[in-house]
Amino acid sequence: MLQADPIVVSRRSLLWGGALFGLTLAAPAQASTTLIGWDEWKATYVAPDGRVTDTGQRNISHSEGQGFGMVLATAANDRAAFDRIWQWTQANLGTRTDGLFAWRWEPGRGVTDANTAADGDLFIAWGLQRAAERLGHAPYKDKAAAIAKAIREKMVQDGTPWGTVLLPGVDGFKTAQGLVVNLSYWVFPAFDALNKVDPHPQWEALTRSGLRLTEIARFGRWGLPPDWLLLVNPLQPDPNRPTRYGYDAARIPLYLHWAGRAETNKTDGFMRFWTHFKCDAFLPGWANVDDNSIDSYGAEPGIAAIRTLVMTGKPPASRLPMSAQSYYSATLNMLVQVAAREGGRR
Repeated sequence: MLQADPIVVSRRSLLWGGALFGLTLAAPAQASTTLIGWDEWKATYVAPDGRVTDTGQRNISHSEGQGFGMVLATAANDRAAFDRIWQWTQANLGTRTDGLFAWRWEPGRGVTDANTAADGDLFIAWGLQRAAERLGHAPYKDKAAAIAKAIREKMVQDGTPWGTVLLPGVDGFKTAQGLVVNLSYWVFPAFDALNKVDPHPQWEALTRSGLRLTEIARFGRWGLPPDWLLLVNPLQPDPNRPTRYGYDAARIPLYLHWAGRAETNKTDGFMRFWTHFKCDAFLPGWANVDDNSIDSYGAEPGIAAIRTLVMTGKPPASRLPMSAQSYYSATLNMLVQVAAREGGRR
């Protein structure tokens, strides 16, 4: 079993497709009546058997992508697609004996990393909870509860100086220097939802610790959280990984908004970063929180859409076709739509 590094590098080192802001915005394709762009996203990234393909990483599939697809299918009220995505996930990633899911599957090879990814498992369980609640398939509730319980038992740790914390995976994140976490794996709306099917104090404890860490894990000139955080006192970016606010941490404000937790004291660092650059069309894809260097190519539209969501409460008024974005960017754009509809300030 591979340890943490494959999750850190291959899972997140996406190839961003050049300077996209010069492309002409296209009108949305014919879409689901309940989620704009769903039919196009489904046709582009979901195989007939329910496998969600990450076209930015050699068409691999991973637990995160399957979970994203399940949640999006519930938002689109598409039970047939949900069932296909879940059935493929269960049959191909459900190979572990602890009730959790292998995170990476490659065409022609099958599972190539059986370690877990906490955000993938959270989205899968949350998708099942939503399907039971929204799509009328009651048996999914028990399955959601079982996965939620397994997440708590295998990837949640109580009694740290920072409270109850979420490990990014079962293996590889308890180091000699301390625990390593990824704050973008704190999927706040999923905690609230899973507490309905698996009532336990740990879900609220995770919310408290995540909100606290989001407030104090601030680095560099803008006060941004790094993708990977070492839980020492004082907190520091994990020295064994790039010290960046990047493609992982960019999701933190998305989940804060979705859960109604995007108060100013949680998002002011992001706001400073987003408004620092005077050209609205440019937003760096990452920033080094040690030396304040930035990505000169710019973020893809999915990350810019998170900025629009948190700053306005709405998704972008226009969107690029799926073919003009990477899988990750297109998926973030879809998640932003759902978060805009379901989230907001409490």
